[in-house]
Amino acid sequence: MTDGTRTESRIEAIQYAYRLGYLAQEVRVTYRKDVKMTVGSIAVDAKEGDMSSLQRWVAKILAEQGAVEIQSNGSASDISRAINRERIAKPHDLSGVEVDFYVKVNDYLDGLKDRERENLTVSLNKFIASRLEKIVKLAAASSLSPELEAKLAAEEKELYIMIHKASTGFKKGVLRKFD
Repeated sequence: MTDGTRTESRIEAIQYAYRLGYLAQEVRVTYRKDVKMTVGSIAVDAKEGDMSSLQRWVAKILAEQGAVEIQSNGSASDISRAINRERIAKPHDLSGVEVDFYVKVNDYLDGLKDRERENLTVSLNKFIASRLEKIVKLAAASSLSPELEAKLAAEEKELYIMIHKASTGFKKGVLRKFD
């Protein structure tokens, strides 16, 4: 397994774990039609127009069937705010994002039409490039501080640690006779 493949699988494992947590979160829904069902320990008995909270994964299934409408949780504005904060941040300073930011971004992108997804993806690519540049510089210079860790998404934290280890190993390797 190459380092690139190992890195990708580590990032995928992190995303998978955070996606499970994200899907288990409760979201507000409005019922578009009467729903009465029981699956395992989950029971839903609601009339058209009712509002309630459901785990996101249940709400997504019911939304696909047209039974509920998931209330906006502010994902669009959260993503836009994060992009703007990063854009105006100083060249050496990372703006903070939530630990599951990229999981939320991918979930939001899944729900967009092609044109909207393309437009947002362009902005997100600039956002990621900016953060990547800053992470590489910071990781090459020092180990991860608690203050900086709080600003990173889970995937970015993993990247930071990998870059720091590689950078430290490189420095030791090229300067080994001066240790």
